[in-house]
Amino acid sequence: MDSHKPPIWTKDFITILFVNFFLFAAFQMTLPTLPLFIQEIGLDNRYVGLIVGIFTFSALFLRPIGGQLLDSIGRGPVFIGGLIILVGSLYSLAFSVTLSLLLIVRIIQGIGWGLTTTATGTIATDLVPAERRGEGLGFFGVSGNLALAIGPAFGLFLVDHISFKSLFLICGSITLIGLLLASTIKYVKPAPEDHTKTLTFDVLEMTAIPAAILLFFVTFTFGGIATFLPPYTFELGFDSSSVQIYFVIYALSLLSTRLFAGQLYDRRGMVVVFIPGIVLIVIAMVILSIMTTPTMLYVAAILYGFGFGLVQPALQAYSVQRAALNRRGMANATFFSAFDIGVGLGALSFGFVANYLGYSSIYIISAVSAALSLVAFLIMRFIKK
Repeated sequence: MDSHKPPIWTKDFITILFVNFFLFAAFQMTLPTLPLFIQEIGLDNRYVGLIVGIFTFSALFLRPIGGQLLDSIGRGPVFIGGLIILVGSLYSLAFSVTLSLLLIVRIIQGIGWGLTTTATGTIATDLVPAERRGEGLGFFGVSGNLALAIGPAFGLFLVDHISFKSLFLICGSITLIGLLLASTIKYVKPAPEDHTKTLTFDVLEMTAIPAAILLFFVTFTFGGIATFLPPYTFELGFDSSSVQIYFVIYALSLLSTRLFAGQLYDRRGMVVVFIPGIVLIVIAMVILSIMTTPTMLYVAAILYGFGFGLVQPALQAYSVQRAALNRRGMANATFFSAFDIGVGLGALSFGFVANYLGYSSIYIISAVSAALSLVAFLIMRFIKK
């Protein structure tokens, strides 16, 4: 072990990991349960896609603004403000029992989510030494993966025993814990010259565009899994615990990959992690489209977890590595905007696909989307040469 490596495990970095965990745990608890709640109040799959999609597009709209604010007024005010909005919206979700109320609350929730998740990635980037960025962001991703291992299954478990209202109140309280922890972090201040600049709210960091394009095609597949996998498995007649087990297996696979994917990216570069990751995602989507047993569901969970675990941290490190220090906020905003567009368009599109073509068609289209990401990556490498 190289004793001269700059340290990763500082107090503030550990704190942002915990904040990220609580933030994503609350979010992941609502992810598979909100579609069930929407169906319970009498709305069909088109409205499921709309309510999920409007959240992601709300977050998308706020990311460029959040990125600009992170680089101008500072990390702390944006992060704390976003967390306050998110806590309030989660509590409000408990009392939203009509379509109009759900849409309003989800728009507000998307604002909070867009600000906080753009901020967490930027703050983590600030706190990790440049030469260990892939490794550090890999560990940062682990905090979200642990939340993923617990959140969806725990949320689905809770709705078997408590009301949706109680579930959403619990999610708000978990996020509140993250807010309290976030208030203890010492944030990096913007460069002095940034205070004299006019706030232009530019929407993209151009150096992050290649990674964002690749991420879009990948997260388009996630829109179909996060939103429609629970009702799909119920339609197939699987036990209610099967989708809970899926999310646990997926998260554990994702977590195990995160432990080495970042370091592999730092040492060997993008090709070694991206191409195998995409191939695994494509295979997982094909399996979901033809599955007839819970075993096939679990195999898909393993493959998708390994694939996404390879691809996502590499793309995030790739998106910020060429950005200037005072543009990291915008680089992360651009990166996560692609995440939002992918998930949002996936949820909206797949709502109609599910309604008219059936759930299995969602995953055929998802396999094609992941394959397009690989094609785009190869084209980018060819052009670069």
